[in-house]
Amino acid sequence: MIMETNTVTGIKHQTNTKSENHFLKNWMEHIELINALISGILIGFGWFYNNQGNEAIAIPLFILAFIIGGFAKAKEGIEETIAEKNLNVELLMIFAAVGSAIIGYWTEGAILIFIFALSGALETYTMNKSQREISALMSLQPEEAVLLVDGKESRIHVSSLDIGDTILVKPGERIATDGFILTGKTNIDQSAITGESMPVEKDINDEVYAGTVNGNGSITVSVTKKSTETMFQKILDLVQSAQSEKSPSQQFIERFEGTYVKGVLLLVAAMMVLPHFLLGWTWNETIYRALVLMVVASPCALVASIMPATLSAISNGARNGLLFKGGMHLESLSKTNVVVFDKTGTLTKGEPAVTNLITSENVNLEEFYEAVHSIENQSTHPLAKAIVSKMNKDYPNLPAKMISVDEKSGFGVSAVINGVNWKIGKSDFVGRSLAEAYQGGISEQLAKEGKTIVYVLRNDEMIGLIALKDVLRQEAKAAIETLQRNGIKTVMLTGDSLSTAEAIANELNVDLFKAECLPEDKVTEIKALKERYGTVTMIGDGINDAPALAISDVGIAMGEGTDVALETADIVLMKNELSKLTNALKLSKKMNSIVKQNIVFSMSVIALLICSNFLQVLDLPLGVIGHEGSTILVILNGLRLLRGI
Repeated sequence: MIMETNTVTGIKHQTNTKSENHFLKNWMEHIELINALISGILIGFGWFYNNQGNEAIAIPLFILAFIIGGFAKAKEGIEETIAEKNLNVELLMIFAAVGSAIIGYWTEGAILIFIFALSGALETYTMNKSQREISALMSLQPEEAVLLVDGKESRIHVSSLDIGDTILVKPGERIATDGFILTGKTNIDQSAITGESMPVEKDINDEVYAGTVNGNGSITVSVTKKSTETMFQKILDLVQSAQSEKSPSQQFIERFEGTYVKGVLLLVAAMMVLPHFLLGWTWNETIYRALVLMVVASPCALVASIMPATLSAISNGARNGLLFKGGMHLESLSKTNVVVFDKTGTLTKGEPAVTNLITSENVNLEEFYEAVHSIENQSTHPLAKAIVSKMNKDYPNLPAKMISVDEKSGFGVSAVINGVNWKIGKSDFVGRSLAEAYQGGISEQLAKEGKTIVYVLRNDEMIGLIALKDVLRQEAKAAIETLQRNGIKTVMLTGDSLSTAEAIANELNVDLFKAECLPEDKVTEIKALKERYGTVTMIGDGINDAPALAISDVGIAMGEGTDVALETADIVLMKNELSKLTNALKLSKKMNSIVKQNIVFSMSVIALLICSNFLQVLDLPLGVIGHEGSTILVILNGLRLLRGI
């Protein structure tokens, strides 16, 4: 009985602690907004008592509003000034608010603090929103896995898993690390990695990723990567690094800020003296106008024009399978004049498929299929696998006979089945003259279409051929057409033969192509394109693409590409769909458009407010509202990028 009571008490205590921690976390996340709102309430009471002529109550309320609303920004400004040895916007606004109070404009100074705190809370919200994207991703990464050793289960931390270990994943559980299925069949929700909305069927030897959700079947998985090297961890690393890297525009604004603030303070100092002697203003009017100038000339809106928009765009991309390694790459992408494509694995799926299967009229199809299937089933060559896959699809019940084959690497295979000699392979392997003459020379036309031909010879008689091709990605043509409609040139660089490259180029209607390219040739071509057209974006997936990805202005890697390509690229398309490329371009252009809108709007407001102040038609309250209101508007404009592209 005592044990039961203690257990229940313990559970209650744990629940209360969790609830308290959650409440505290929410409070800390919104502390700036809460302080701004408290400051606003105090200002409201202060204004009421001030209008009643009760300054003894009003002024302490205003002072409290100053402290509560302005503490966070004052602290931030002082710390940044000490660390960077440069003045900043935060200090400028605090000076303006304190100056307003000194000359008796308590309400105006307090309102300035309130709106400045509110705009700061919005900026913090943007940053927290971006951080929550990472937190949401991190919550998908399991911390423990069920390790199987000699049939015994033990639960261990994922960091303790080694390559080659076997883990058990039950229905509904998240997969702890990258690997391939040893036993079992299931469907897996891979939306966290690829963005695919529908679960994918997985069988023995299929690859699975950390953070994805197992569906309706128990599976055992052989670990292929340490927890720190999984595809999921790479996504986290990319998103985190993207948040710390700043775009060129942001870097310029931050360098410009310190100089601008110094200039404003010098102008304010001059304004406090010169109009009294040159224009005959009273000292009170002169100092008042100098303080209004300090408020309206502060570049708060200009400083907030870029970062919220950039962070929102990066968060949007991360949700939609687009990983940007920094704001600078997102900004550069919109300036693209040429997109260069690798062929294999980028424009094409990177794996051959049978497109044509032609046999002589006197051939028994069942005998043909059985013989070719049995022979090719003994080979591990990609072409052989594609042929076997096609035949299994056409005849699901084909027997897989175990026969002895003689394979001549790079040319073909031969075997004897029931006393019949079979040869399957290239034209040189089966006899060039027979191959070229077969079916009226049909192989020549197939070769022009970029297809690889495998010939079938039975007892020295040519009886059939199989044409294979690395098939195009379904979305490749649409992606290229979209780029061309937007005035972007498309170029294909490939190591394949001229005939294959020409066939693919004609099918896709790319503007330019070059075949038989070594990695160094791709680099040379990209340098030439940069000189001729300007900004060049390269998209590829292989080790041989890495030098070209590095030399291009923006490098984009396919998500299922090699580790080297993923490390070298500036942007990663997590779902292997080229349609994501056009989405990335749209997002980049939209971000740059919003940034330009913000900069033009904020500078126009500053210019208008400064002119109005010199003409003595702008009071401090209107200056505060105009200046801080513009800051809030540019932040809200940037937050629009959190929604769809």
